[in-house]
Amino acid sequence: MKILKTIVALVLALGLGLAMLSSCEPKKPALTKSGLDPAAFVAEVDGIPIGLYTLTNANGMEVCVTNFGGRIVSIMAPDRNGELRDVVLGFDNVQNYMTVPSDFGASIGRFANRIGGAQFELGDKTVQLLKNDGENCLHGGPKGWQYQPYSVEQVDPSTIKLTRDSKDGDMNFPGHVIAVTTYKLTDDNAIDITYSATTDAPTVINMTNHSYFNLSADPSRDAMDEILYINSTAFTPTDKALIPTGEIADIIDTPLDFRTPTAIGKRIDTPDCEPLAFAGGYDHNWILDNNCDVKVLSCKLVSPVTGIGLEVYTDQPGVQFYAGNFLDGTAPGKGGIKYPRRSGICLETQNYPDAPNHPEFPSPVLKPGETYTHHCIFKFTVEK
Repeated sequence: MKILKTIVALVLALGLGLAMLSSCEPKKPALTKSGLDPAAFVAEVDGIPIGLYTLTNANGMEVCVTNFGGRIVSIMAPDRNGELRDVVLGFDNVQNYMTVPSDFGASIGRFANRIGGAQFELGDKTVQLLKNDGENCLHGGPKGWQYQPYSVEQVDPSTIKLTRDSKDGDMNFPGHVIAVTTYKLTDDNAIDITYSATTDAPTVINMTNHSYFNLSADPSRDAMDEILYINSTAFTPTDKALIPTGEIADIIDTPLDFRTPTAIGKRIDTPDCEPLAFAGGYDHNWILDNNCDVKVLSCKLVSPVTGIGLEVYTDQPGVQFYAGNFLDGTAPGKGGIKYPRRSGICLETQNYPDAPNHPEFPSPVLKPGETYTHHCIFKFTVEK
């Protein structure tokens, strides 16, 4: 009996010891609502710690952001049944963001979209940029801000502030620029995005968010059945290299006219439409008829599958609607899904492409003592 009691005591002590050891082990961060593992986003780039940051609101929405490239990684928005669904494309680890060429969810800079010939005149100097789109510079060059770290401050559970310290000569752009992107998830289910930038020497700035939306929440399928509205009657035509000619062209009653909400796939392959032929589908700058008023609806996208809607508001003069024509099913996205062609829709509010080379376009020049600002709102709705 005495031996039995001794054995029981030893077993209890061993169990207690194991429990104490277990309690001392660091707890692994829980997965996000979208299934992301924060541990897969831990890294360090240029001395700046990289991580995954989660924004929440009173309605249970969740937005995940990494400060590598200032990227929105996931957006959990409610569908018509009240179920939260992830509606943006991306990767489920930071390594893929670092090594797989993509703009998924990025805070783009210094200059969103294309600059023709990868050069422009600024004052009495010619600025020669790095080419990464044929002869042109696209989205800030081969290592634009989408491939660089932002320092980060989580202001509160719904707000994150990302700061990019861009030295003079970053991708050959002049001026030491401090740029800030702030994401705020509001209680009316909107991602309120504000950008600001200052410089110590004349430069050009054009920032945007490059999220790829698939409101069906099934990125293994294309988004061509999604219904799009754009508040615009004109666009900036381009040449075959997608560089604006400087012309402003009417789009009324053409395949680019989305004033009446229309399924994206209905006219995307219209024969004998030169703009669509040049771009392989929609990839153009629409001139918004909102008078740069962020309170006026600029675009709306709706999925007939989930009922999830996306309203876009901005104080910028244009929006680049890109239909994911260059997605090719090779990038291993979240959950191992390889995103097929046209499975993501981008609505990039911004200044006009190649604006540094077109004095007739709104000026993108930022000078010392001035502050660049840009306000964009992505508001999620439910259509019954």
